[in-house]
Amino acid sequence: MPVNILHLHGSFDHGGKEARVIRLMQAFGDAARHTIVSADPDRMGARAAIPRGVRYEIAQDPPPLAGAASVARFEAIARYMRRFDLVLTYDWGAIDGVMARRAFAKGAPPLVHHEDGFTEDEASGLKAQRNIYRRIALPAASALVVPSEVLAWIAANRWKQPASRVRRIANGIATSLYEGRADPKAIPGLVRGPKEVVVGTVGGLTRVKDVPALVRAVGGLSGRIRMVVVGDGPERGAIEQQARAMGIGDKLVMPGFVDRPYRFLGSFDIFALSSLSEQQPTAVMEAMAAGLPIAAAPVGDVPRMVAAENAPFITEYPGEVRLRDALQPLVLDADLRRSVGAANRVKAVHDFDEAAMIAAYRALYEEVLGRPGALG
Repeated sequence: MPVNILHLHGSFDHGGKEARVIRLMQAFGDAARHTIVSADPDRMGARAAIPRGVRYEIAQDPPPLAGAASVARFEAIARYMRRFDLVLTYDWGAIDGVMARRAFAKGAPPLVHHEDGFTEDEASGLKAQRNIYRRIALPAASALVVPSEVLAWIAANRWKQPASRVRRIANGIATSLYEGRADPKAIPGLVRGPKEVVVGTVGGLTRVKDVPALVRAVGGLSGRIRMVVVGDGPERGAIEQQARAMGIGDKLVMPGFVDRPYRFLGSFDIFALSSLSEQQPTAVMEAMAAGLPIAAAPVGDVPRMVAAENAPFITEYPGEVRLRDALQPLVLDADLRRSVGAANRVKAVHDFDEAAMIAAYRALYEEVLGRPGALG
């Protein structure tokens, strides 16, 4: 009998967390069926990326995940969760699902909470009241999963979670797909000019990604540059405006969301990341697997993720000036780009292949269910 899994999200837009969830849904196959709830029903863009054959539904009229804390709302969430064999909650936006299980534990299925990072309101520092709320809620979870060493430290030291509850499972990707040439038509609107160097980034266009800072960094570079920003989100207009202000509006390509990044990442020469907050970003792993050098701020585990040869291009602090200075030598030296990218490719294959990630999640979920082999 398939395992009936409830997924509670703050939002289900395109992003690294959603890509991982969808890959696990696909990997579990007919052994599971899935129900997805988003606290923000207008942010469900990742649904389009779920492959055919995955057994899932979008919940109709679930109790609200967001809103003022109340006994009635928590009780309604807990009652809804009892329909399922396993509940998976994701990030701060779904923490009320964890609190509901804490308040109304009787008859509740096991719950695993996942923390992948922080939105812009905690990018510059964790909020004390949220730390307290997590400390109260998280004992209701059978496990707390984090992808990065930084988050594992936060879980132990800020949220006071015992080591037995915290599970670090590194994100993973199908590294074999990223080997070889990119599809030159995969990015609509990208036409490389003579001797142009393509600086690209991928992600949700939100304030925490701070893509306008990357635009300012690219605008200050010497050389022939084309900039590509793949993704959608509320900051699109601000990015376009910043490009015009820097005089590179005609050099910016923004195709929106493009699926299957292994098809297009090889069209970049350099991958750049300007985020204010990250943990173990999937886009960095994908770029490494595609053999790209990475220029980035030192957020989350990024300095640990890249190959030693790439370390000089991870800035000491965030900021567009430092990011510009990290990009400049890569822009000017094609041999340097190739050698750093090749080292990143080797490290990605060794450290970030998805097989280990899928096996670890399968083992954890089966453990909390008490049903070995239940997920295939």
